[in-house]
This record gives sequence, structure tokens and C-alpha cells, in this order.
Amino acid sequence: MMRRIRSQVDVRSETFQRYRTANRARISEFRRRQEQARFERPERDMERLSRHGKLFVRERIERLIDPGTPFLEFSSLAANTEYGGESKSASSITGIGIVSGREVIVRADDPTIKGGAWYPLTIKKIVRCLEIAIENELPVIHLCDSAGGFLPLQAELFPDKYLAGRIFRNQSILSKMGCKQLSLVFGHCTAGGAYIPSLSDYAVIVRGTGGIFLGGPPLVKAATGEVVDADTLGGADVHTQISGTADYAVDSEVEALLLGREIVGQWTRGEKTQIETRQPEEPFYDSSELYGIIPDDIKTQFDIREVVARIVDGSYFHEYQPDYGTTLVAGFAHIWGFKVGLLGNNGVLFNDSSLKAAHFMELCNQNRTPLVFLQNITGFMVGADYEARGICKDGAKMIMVQSCSEVPKFTVMINGSFGAGNYGMCGRAFDGRFVFSWPNHQIGIMGAEQAASTLVDVKVRQLERAGQELTDQEVEDIKRPILESYEKELSAYYATSHLWDDGIIDPVDTRNALGISLSASLNAPINETTYGVLRL
Repeated sequence: MMRRIRSQVDVRSETFQRYRTANRARISEFRRRQEQARFERPERDMERLSRHGKLFVRERIERLIDPGTPFLEFSSLAANTEYGGESKSASSITGIGIVSGREVIVRADDPTIKGGAWYPLTIKKIVRCLEIAIENELPVIHLCDSAGGFLPLQAELFPDKYLAGRIFRNQSILSKMGCKQLSLVFGHCTAGGAYIPSLSDYAVIVRGTGGIFLGGPPLVKAATGEVVDADTLGGADVHTQISGTADYAVDSEVEALLLGREIVGQWTRGEKTQIETRQPEEPFYDSSELYGIIPDDIKTQFDIREVVARIVDGSYFHEYQPDYGTTLVAGFAHIWGFKVGLLGNNGVLFNDSSLKAAHFMELCNQNRTPLVFLQNITGFMVGADYEARGICKDGAKMIMVQSCSEVPKFTVMINGSFGAGNYGMCGRAFDGRFVFSWPNHQIGIMGAEQAASTLVDVKVRQLERAGQELTDQEVEDIKRPILESYEKELSAYYATSHLWDDGIIDPVDTRNALGISLSASLNAPINETTYGVLRL
């Protein structure tokens, strides 16, 4: 029997109240930005949709998924710092939903933004959602309505390995794996976008508005001189009666969505991987108390157990090696009934905490227990004494075991993520199934103050060797722009804008996001784990 965590938090304390006020302000700002990205569109664009008998992209998704079921959206604030803010949510909606009782990935173009044209970060977001489908062996539903690539940025769209071609490669891999794909074509699928329905197992196209063509009418005219309208070139009747590129023609988007649900309802349900589960139970402590636990200053330490207590079932936690390597907390718990192995930071990673983490992850792989990482890490310990003890070697053990783990891995960036600590704790580069961030999160090689001080010190020594001396004001003038740049690029909004995570979430939603993610991950098998060479 696991023990319930005994919280030490005083919810009436001045510190708790101060933290709660600061975090509620953060959440208010996050919600404001998210609502703006999700729903704020020029009136003319919404009128254009209505004039053509089209639904807004989020209404399409709402009608597609089963009533009363959740939709876990990915990267709702993607591209929020780029392109002058015009590509809201990177012009594409992606996430996990339930359609006809089946877990699916939904990918939807947003035609209110440049006709659904793909920006560079749109492509990155689409590629990422198809990676999620591959990793978790999930079927995909494409809601297609795109003018194709955003041509002014064409050099960033097409040539490299993880750009547009990767979308169609990933679709092909999904088909090879037996993961079904359905395309509902509401608008144009132009240029490379034409391959999305062409590579899908099923395709439904709406008469009058849907179109599939490698080159639209303007390109056809420019390339061949042929003058042809969109419907004649690649409309619903062409592709369902002549070319066979699509399977069903319908007269409205509502009909397309109903037919899509019917098609998904015919899909065979796969067997899920079995892991240890029990009856779900709400945490004993109120999850909203997380607002009073996370400090208002990134440098202020807090006990990760207090976070665990407000995420896991019943607040029960079996802590592993509680008296060893105490700057890392590890142990077993359940989230929505699924057993997990949790690793959370209570300070810098020393030799002992690194070894503890490596051993605990080995146990989780042995027991087929998914891993959840709660990141609040400044890095591995530095200094002559620690180098002599082999901190690089012990840190490498942690990284090796984590990298080679076959159980599903999930990461939540709950505060800081700096230096190589990001690596050991399953940062983005280490193929976690999902990576979520809280609005207070910061990520970088080091903190802003450390980076600015380091760079200024290097500059001052360079000038001193040249016989120049700087006043305190001149040193400050050098330091200020470095600090400003770092503070911008360390923020959760900058990180999520570039898809370094799968989205910012409200801390109180962490348990639900992990529960949906855990369930989705079990559509894929868990293979036997083998490791590389561990330097002993």
C-alpha cells in the first residue's frame, strides 16, 4: 500500500498567498493569449467562411469529436512570437480526441489565416503531430482547407529533412504501420497539400468548396496557358467520379463530418498494451493549491513532493530511496489509474541523485512502468571536486538509461530547465511521447543573469588585454541588452512558439493532460529495453 504524502504547505501563509496571486496573474495572461489565438479573427475572414457555407475550424473539430469528451490540444500558442503574430496557433489545430469511441489525432487547417497557407512553423507543427501518431500508433483525421505553402517564406518550407516533405513521409509510414487516415476536404488542397488526401486511406470531399490539385488554376495558367476553374480542375465530382482520388462527395461540411464519424466507426479497435492500473481517484489535495506552491521567482526552491501530491491519485506516493540523492525525488504513483514512475527535481543533480535516477529508470523499464519527469532543474553540479568524483560519468549514466528507455516517457516543465539537466530529465531532444510546460517555465543553457555575467566578463577581459578599462555604466550598458534578449528567449511563450514543447498548460490541468497522454501511449507496444555502454 502506498503512503499518502503529508503536505507541509500552509495555505494561510503570506508566502502562499503571494505565490497564488502571482500565479493567478500568470494564468490570466496565458488564458488571454490562448483565447486570442483560438478565436480572434478579422470579421471579413469570418464573413468569407459563412458566405461559402464553411464552419470555423474549431467548430469543425467540436462537431467531429464525441459529445462530452475532452480534446487535448497541442501547441495552442505555436508561432505566437513569430510572423508579426498573424499565424495564430501556427495556422493549424492539432490534438488528441475521441471520435466514434476511438482515440485519434486530429489535424485541421485554419482557412481564416491566409487561406490556410502553411508557414514554416505550421509545417513543423504538422510534422510533430504525425510523429505523435507514429510513436503512439494512433489513427489520424485530417480536416483539409489550405492554400498550400506560404510562398514568401518558401525557402523555409521545402528543402530540408523535417520540412514539408516529412509530412508526406510520415503519412506513408503511418499507412505502412496500419494506422488509418481519413481526410475531410472542406477547401482546397493545393500543391504538396494535395498529397494529404491522396495518401489517406479514406477521403471525403465537399462539393463546391473542396478541391484537390497539384497546381491551382493560376499555376496551371502560368505553366501551360490552360484556363480552368477550380471545380473543373479538381473538384468533388472530378475526384469521386473520374480520378478516384477521393471516395465520397457530399454537399455540406456538416454532412462530411457526420460521414467521417461513420467511417471512423467502422475502424477496428486495436488492443492496448497492458500496464498496471487501478481505479482512478482524485488527489487528496486541491490541485488549485499549485498556484500557491510555485514561487514568484524562478530561483526560489520548493519541494517537488507538494506538486506530486496535487497530481497523482489519492496523493499516494511510494518514494524510492528517500534518504539517498535527495535533490532528486523518485517513486511510484498512479495518474487516472495508470501506474507511473515519477522523477522530480529538488535541486541540482549531484553524483548520487544522478545514479539514483538511473537505477530507478531501470526498475521502471523492468516493470513496464511509464516515466513522468517533472522538470525544475538548474543542471548537473559543477566544480573541481565534482569533476574528480566523476559527475560527467554519472550524469552520462542517467542520460544513457533515460535515452534507451522503451517505456513511454512524459515531461512537464514546471519551472526551470537549464543546461544538461534538461537532458537527464528527458528534454525535447530525448523523444518523450509528450512535453508540456507551465506558463512560469523558463528554458536555456543557463539563467539570464548567469549568461549576461559570463558574456560581460569575457568582454571586459578582452578589452583589458587591449589596454582599455570600462566604467560601471559601460559594463551595465553591455549587460542590459544581453539580459533583455535572454529573458525574452527563456520564456515559456518563446519556447512554445517554436514548438520546443507540445503546449503550455494550466498547472491544474496537468493531471488530465497526463491521463489522456498515458491512455494514448498504450496504443503502441512496449519493447524490451537494452542499453548502450555505461562507463562504470
